[in-house]
Amino acid sequence: MALNFNQFAVEGNTFLKNYTKEMNLGQDTDKAGRILSSILHALRDIIPVEESLQLIAQFPMFLKAVYVNGWTIRKERPKIKKMADFIDLVRKHDGVSAINDFEYSDDVAEQYIDTTFILLRKYISLGEMEDIRDGLPKDLKTMIYSNIMF
Repeated sequence: MALNFNQFAVEGNTFLKNYTKEMNLGQDTDKAGRILSSILHALRDIIPVEESLQLIAQFPMFLKAVYVNGWTIRKERPKIKKMADFIDLVRKHDGVSAINDFEYSDDVAEQYIDTTFILLRKYISLGEMEDIRDGLPKDLKTMIYSNIMF
């Protein structure tokens, strides 16, 4: 199989433009990219490594790259029990840009998380989404549950 990096770039840019539009961010693909990365990196922090590997096996190459960028596998995962904790973890991954990207609003952050999972559903099987949801703390299950059946 020949690698076609130009095709990966085209697919990634197309996804990012659509993601930016769905997130109502105008033309700000940089902001959309930071938000996407932050959400995916927070997710990989709280799910088991085996589940992460099953998840990225379904991703197209451009999403695999975003997911694994900077990944250091740790034995201990952060103790995230509530949506507010997950949002804090997402903001942590976004760094200094979080102030601008999430507008000091948990509601905005939660909307971005919901929209992200809705758009990722295009690439992830229902069974995998259920596996991820089943491994989440009770208060985080709705993060995926409300977006799983469409």
